[in-house]
Amino acid sequence: MEYRVVNPTNGEAAATARSTNPEQREKALSAAATAGAAWRRVAPAQRADVLLAAAQLMRERRDELAAIVTAEIGKPREAARDEVELAARIFEFYGEQVETLLADQRITSPTGAALVRLEAMGVILGIMPWNFPYYQVTRFVAPNLLLGNAVLLKPAPACPESAAALETLLLEAGLPDGVYATMYTTDEETLDMVADDRVCGVSLTGSERAGRAVAEVAGRSLKKCVLELGGSDALIVLDRESLASAAMDGVAARMANSGQVCTSPKRMIVLADLYDDFVVAVERATSGVTVGDPTAEGTAMGPLATYRAAVEVAEQVSDAVAHGARLRIGDGKVQGPGAWLSPVVLTDVTPEMRAWDEEIFGPVVVIHRAEDEDDAVRIANATRYGLSASLYGRDREQIQRIANQLDVGMVFVNSTAISVPELPFGGTKSSGFGRELGEAGLREFANAKLIHEVIDA
Repeated sequence: MEYRVVNPTNGEAAATARSTNPEQREKALSAAATAGAAWRRVAPAQRADVLLAAAQLMRERRDELAAIVTAEIGKPREAARDEVELAARIFEFYGEQVETLLADQRITSPTGAALVRLEAMGVILGIMPWNFPYYQVTRFVAPNLLLGNAVLLKPAPACPESAAALETLLLEAGLPDGVYATMYTTDEETLDMVADDRVCGVSLTGSERAGRAVAEVAGRSLKKCVLELGGSDALIVLDRESLASAAMDGVAARMANSGQVCTSPKRMIVLADLYDDFVVAVERATSGVTVGDPTAEGTAMGPLATYRAAVEVAEQVSDAVAHGARLRIGDGKVQGPGAWLSPVVLTDVTPEMRAWDEEIFGPVVVIHRAEDEDDAVRIANATRYGLSASLYGRDREQIQRIANQLDVGMVFVNSTAISVPELPFGGTKSSGFGRELGEAGLREFANAKLIHEVIDA
């Protein structure tokens, strides 16, 4: 398998990375097991210092790191810079909160004094996607390094340079050799690593297909796994006072990263009496999105990450139109060279269309009309995904009532999805299981060891 970068702006080959051969893979696994055993004995404060140093280096090299992902996946320059800053904040959060996050939990019981202590599990494998090459990786890496786990990282084939840059940065930040390694492996080789006795757990962000394959191998091997498998998130508009902000926020979030965000509001659900005005507001906001050269200042949306990704989205749009959906903005066609697809707004989408239930990983807004509150909840839950949802409205009682009925892992009120280091991230149903970020993310690959001392009679 070749890890090669094809610039999505022009379709030209940009760089390649040599695949990790069997000897290198064995060496990395052995080194991780050995170095990880030593790393877990390092004082937590010293492990935290490495994360803090990594945060500082990321900020110092923000433009350099951002330029790499702009070339790899076509992310606009300012968005790439913002991603680097978010990744730095994740390292910083775990570094600064070490005493709180790793503090013993003391428990009083009738039988004596007890405490629960979080300890490292060992070597953890991360299988990462291409849409956020730094953010997705750091939210997996930072808590595990703080715990004392060793990390093996399998990046997406489109992102070899950003993965290599992050490994170099961590080593410069003081991480000991062997504790972290980037593995340029095939899918089959990656599953072999999941099954390897030296690997104690695996975290994957990717497709349902990949999640099922990894979970199957991890299950047979009795290993913990965390899966983040995408979503078809709903944004529900409940009153006229919230209509304008919902349209602006929703379109901005939907077009961010060319629509290649698992938590972007892919389905906007509007009460019937607001529907026509909301459609007009979304059309206006979508028409104002600046699409162009991702290296230019002011560009809001560049190409999709790969030509293949653009074709998949175009096929979903074409299927919807062929079955009667109304194409209100855009033509849904891939433009070359590169992986260009202009923003699309679809209405009148029905269950027989792919766009009804599939995740559309591109710049496509689907708007649904709901007859009332109950109908809005029904439409929102009519998907196999359950990652997040957004509710726009002023009636707090109504908001809480609807939030309690949504089959999702996260609900955001009067905003689209927010990702900050302090908040746990994850979903339900086919969106996967487990959590990243916050204290919950730290605990996923921790051994919560109970130490109990019996009281003398």
